[in-house]
Amino acid sequence: MKVGLDPARAREFNWIVNNHHLPKRPINHVQEHFLEFLDYLEIPREPIEWNLGPWPAERSWQEEFFRPIRRPRVALVAGTSNPKKDWIPERWVELNDHLQRDCGLATVLVGAITAREVSLGQKMAAACQHPPVNALGSGLRRLVSILEGCDLVISPDTGPLHLAGALGKSVIGLYGYNSPARVGPWRQDPRLLVDAFHDPGEPPQMTFDHRPGRMEKISVMDVIHRVQIWSANQKR
Repeated sequence: MKVGLDPARAREFNWIVNNHHLPKRPINHVQEHFLEFLDYLEIPREPIEWNLGPWPAERSWQEEFFRPIRRPRVALVAGTSNPKKDWIPERWVELNDHLQRDCGLATVLVGAITAREVSLGQKMAAACQHPPVNALGSGLRRLVSILEGCDLVISPDTGPLHLAGALGKSVIGLYGYNSPARVGPWRQDPRLLVDAFHDPGEPPQMTFDHRPGRMEKISVMDVIHRVQIWSANQKR
């Protein structure tokens, strides 16, 4: 028994190998699509518990990692698997220094060790007045510990963004290439989303389509404005 999305919503011909399909519905957020499988199997959706950790054996490493970082912490996710979803390196440098200097936040750079991410780490180490802690290439389990230990996460559309959301962290998502209506941070404060995919006043597009060149529209002040919203909410 192989259950999949209905053909209109399935990607990469997945529907061909399935012999049962979910009822036809309009395109929705990807996470809502996954939850429909629980409906099909008559399993309650709530409560949702991800149980991602950090696990007890990982707490000592987490404590050691954060011991020298006394200020509130923000994780900066360096990049994605698709360069069209990445933000501009120079703006990461400017954002990092603003967060450190004007917002009183300690920054931690996380991600993989692809050439683009390593290059960004080197650029930030050289160009930032207050370079971030470089935690690129930490591996998945240590990434969980780092994200869980941070107060805020700023990220383009990539795995660590959704991992941070599952860990209950506040996330500022940077979106331009993909529609955040379909793949944006799930159950996050919508005021924290930076949406360059949609034009002003355009209704949310539940679409598989991409819009190249939109990440360049995101300014540093767009992100700082969301940080200010998050900060004000923490003080309530």
